[in-house]
Amino acid sequence: MIRQPSPHDTRLRLDALLTELALYAKELCPEAQVEASALQYEDEDGRVEVFPPCGLPEAEEERIELALCARSADLFAETGLFVPCAVLDATAHATAPSPPHA
Repeated sequence: MIRQPSPHDTRLRLDALLTELALYAKELCPEAQVEASALQYEDEDGRVEVFPPCGLPEAEEERIELALCARSADLFAETGLFVPCAVLDATAHATAPSPPHA
């Protein structure tokens, strides 16, 4: 009989996956600010957002995003946990209002 993972086990797997993706993002761009969140929206189990330094060439941002999304897709295939990743504009992050707490 196949045992279903407990919510605690799933949370531990999600935390490990978020940590792995965040560390990979820092490996790809050490100067970037990386935020990993376990907040769930619709079908997402969490998310990783990368804010590279200003002036980073667009081609480099794209390379980082593609590599990070590929790793996220591999981890989804292994774990079933969906954690989208995005490389975003650091200046928008600095001026964006904080989201309300749920």
